[in-house]
Amino acid sequence: MSLKKINTILAAAFILFILWFGGEFILSPETTAPGFGLPSWPSGDGGGFLIIKGIRDVVLALVLGILLVTGHRRALGWVLLVEALAAYGDMTTVLAHHGSVATALGVHGLTATLMVANGLLMMRETRKVAAAPATPAPQPA
Repeated sequence: MSLKKINTILAAAFILFILWFGGEFILSPETTAPGFGLPSWPSGDGGGFLIIKGIRDVVLALVLGILLVTGHRRALGWVLLVEALAAYGDMTTVLAHHGSVATALGVHGLTATLMVANGLLMMRETRKVAAAPATPAPQPA
């Protein structure tokens, strides 16, 4: 299987996973939040922040999806690398608030690391295209 096909499958899987997870936080935050890894439900009207997290995830997935569908594969690689920071941030948040270490590392940390791997593979796939010198325009005689 070609590197391009592997990268496409991995990127599509991330897009679908992030869309699903974000949608769950928007549609039913009370049932999805315990799986995030934090030890307690937000107090007061804190549930709105869970919907914000869901919207963030949906937007992150849509950015990846647009880049994949339009064929901007090098940009997709860069965005995967940058968006992995959100998952590493989620991991750090869970750990900093004494949440589940297993969820922090096994869900957020693993997701982020796989996104970095996919981003690096995407950069490797497109490096020859990016490194190719531009053909100079013909000069009038």
